[in-house]
Amino acid sequence: MENIGVALMLMVVGMATVFVILLIVIYLGKFLISMVNKFAPEEVVKKKVATVAPTADAGAMDAIKAAVDILTAGKGQVVKIEKL
Repeated sequence: MENIGVALMLMVVGMATVFVILLIVIYLGKFLISMVNKFAPEEVVKKKVATVAPTADAGAMDAIKAAVDILTAGKGQVVKIEKL
């Protein structure tokens, strides 16, 4: 019966150790993230205005724009079409 007591004590000590180590990892991760955000803030990227290049087939471009407009309920926009 004493083996079960030793096993339970070992299990509790092991679980507590893992819990404490995980807490340390979490708080060190939060600290590292806050330091990185403080000393190396994210760069602001300026958006470029995209222009639609003239294509050989304007009818296909109009058809694609109409299809995207229908599928996205007016929220989508065709900016550029390239052949891959």
